[in-house]
Amino acid sequence: MFDARRTDAVLLLVALVWGSSYLSAQTAVAALPVPAVLFARYALSAPACLVLVTARRGRRRWTRDEVRAGVPLGLTQAAVLVVETYGVAHTSAANAGLIISLTIVLTPLLDRSGHPGGLPPSFHAAAGVCVLAVGLLMSGNGFHTPGLGDLLMLAAAAVRAVHVALVGRLTAGRAVRPLHLTALQTLIGTALFLPTAATALPGFARAGTATWIQLLYLALFCSVFAFLAQTWAVQRTSASRAGLLLGTEPVWAVAVGVVLGGDHLTPLTGLGAALMVAGTYWGQSVERARRTAAPDPAHGPASAHHAGTEKDTMRGTAAPTGS
Repeated sequence: MFDARRTDAVLLLVALVWGSSYLSAQTAVAALPVPAVLFARYALSAPACLVLVTARRGRRRWTRDEVRAGVPLGLTQAAVLVVETYGVAHTSAANAGLIISLTIVLTPLLDRSGHPGGLPPSFHAAAGVCVLAVGLLMSGNGFHTPGLGDLLMLAAAAVRAVHVALVGRLTAGRAVRPLHLTALQTLIGTALFLPTAATALPGFARAGTATWIQLLYLALFCSVFAFLAQTWAVQRTSASRAGLLLGTEPVWAVAVGVVLGGDHLTPLTGLGAALMVAGTYWGQSVERARRTAAPDPAHGPASAHHAGTEKDTMRGTAAPTGS
């Protein structure tokens, strides 16, 4: 019983860390340009991942399968973070955390391997609830043209869904070690944003202690720690229970945004938040039931596992949801 409670506590902590990442990213981009924040996040994560890879027993070099999967996944993961970080700079942390959770219902629409024959009408109904929720979240104090940040977070949810689907497709049936895959993706991200490092140096020099704390938190806690803690916990509980606990991320995003970030929930946005949480949980449960009832021996289990552990990589990389 104690072990079960400890595992649940770790999964809830991971969800809390991911939920808080939106406010941390928002705080960081208020002091530094978005490319500088992205470079710092990758550049701080990569050495930590390499230290952990070196410390592991057994073969430390990347296999061919890991390189073949890691390169495209590193590129798509970087794309997720680019769109997501620009989005959170132009919307509230609470809205960002809620809208990005659309990944839960978008991913199964792209990855059909676990549910041949399509998804049942109830899943599409859940997706419709989520779309309605997004409209309410974007309305703010009244219905108006969606803001730039909200639209970018919608795009980030779509790109993350593509990334999660690719994780399942590129790793299914292959001997891919999650830590090695994550380390490779952080190296690719560091290389991609390295050209921005020179122009970012003046900003880094002027950045205060609070900004560096946010950058370290994003890199070491929201990325490296959260991934390793999730991997440890998922191995000790059921996928359904892990998905349920990790799916509380948008709830934490709202709580952190309201309590620490000064976000305000109007009646419309409050209703949107409630519908988003209900719709994503409903869609997740329908998809899981469908996948469990008709597993695909070649792709189903692996795809389900990796879709559940994606947020792995860089989160604010993406898991049952997704940064």
